[in-house]
Amino acid sequence: MSKSSAEFDVIVWGATGFTGRLVAEYLAKTQDAHRARWALAGRDLKKLEEVRRALATLVPACAELPLLVADAKDPASLDALVTRTRVVCTTVGPYAKYGNELVAACARAGTDYCDLTGEVQWMRRMIDAHHEQARATGARIVHTCGFDSIPSDLGVLMMQEYMREKHGGHLGSVRLYMGPMRGGASGGTVASLLQALEEVDADRSVRRVLVNPHALDPDPRQPRNPAERDLATVRYSQEVGQWTGPFVMASVNTRVVRRSHALLGFPWGRDFLYTEVASFGAGVKGLARATSMTAGLGGFLVALQVKPLRGLLESKVLPAPGQGPSAEAREKGFFVAQLLGEGKSPRTGLEVKLKGKVAAQGDPGYAATARMLSEAALCLAFDANPTQGGVLTPSSSMGMRLVERLRKVGMTFEVQEQAA
Repeated sequence: MSKSSAEFDVIVWGATGFTGRLVAEYLAKTQDAHRARWALAGRDLKKLEEVRRALATLVPACAELPLLVADAKDPASLDALVTRTRVVCTTVGPYAKYGNELVAACARAGTDYCDLTGEVQWMRRMIDAHHEQARATGARIVHTCGFDSIPSDLGVLMMQEYMREKHGGHLGSVRLYMGPMRGGASGGTVASLLQALEEVDADRSVRRVLVNPHALDPDPRQPRNPAERDLATVRYSQEVGQWTGPFVMASVNTRVVRRSHALLGFPWGRDFLYTEVASFGAGVKGLARATSMTAGLGGFLVALQVKPLRGLLESKVLPAPGQGPSAEAREKGFFVAQLLGEGKSPRTGLEVKLKGKVAAQGDPGYAATARMLSEAALCLAFDANPTQGGVLTPSSSMGMRLVERLRKVGMTFEVQEQAA
């Protein structure tokens, strides 16, 4: 069955989970979804019926939403599911546990797919196992369509497109400073982190993937620039006038940006440099925040590598999958990312400095992420995306079309020039 003749435009897989419900609510409320043929899917019909009833109180038409049942571990049920739709939008993680068969089914059927994963080791396996088949069938398998890694991936693309259009060249480097931001820890993100640590315990080669700056490149054996190493200490940044420290998602986002660059054919030069850090403000207060957050993150990661402590944190402290902040807390969340880039204009020979901003209201890991993932699914379903299939990234599959969608629903993507 061709994508255009599929029964549905979008199937939300995992609609009964915390983030899956948020995606379903977003689709129910948006104008685009009113012309979309979409359905809720999961493994428990009764829970799906509960979600549908809740959605119907918000949008009465949702009382007629189709409900589809399948099992993440049953290839036959997933084959039957994905052949009915143009796009599968999934929130079911950890993806390394529950995503293998769904990606395989989409790659076989030529069905487009988007998810929220930040599991680098799993994405590497999906690239190796399914990229070529997805290219052959036309399936666009698009990972990291949430807070990790849309702000980074599309932010860099936005900066480079501005440079190309205004100056005819490319930026040789882009640095992202994440902050300020407010949001709760995601149970799904925590579960993915714990899954990665379990895999490291079982197979030490997984650690080599996780620390490789080019882990997601078509050829992960790329020469490594020492400047690409993820920041692990507190530093003062003269260019933004703030104290900085390691950003917890940098080890995912930087790999995604580098894969995008490779998939796009290295348009920004083989020496293009991308890094990202968290920013904590200026002065003594900024230093104190940077120091405490860096020490806390380091201690937390060390504790997670000790199995007894990991178990204690998992059972007593960390949020579980399916848990999340209240609606009020989600609404109060936000994030702001600043991007700084430099390059030389081939037209004038002069140095160009650009300053970009990517920002959104709503808890980054929940409200903003649900918006980003939903718009990615709609973009794959409806927009003219001539990209061939494969295991892709947001910018290499949807590019500026997704940026424009996100701008229209309230996200900030903007660039301005600075004095060189």
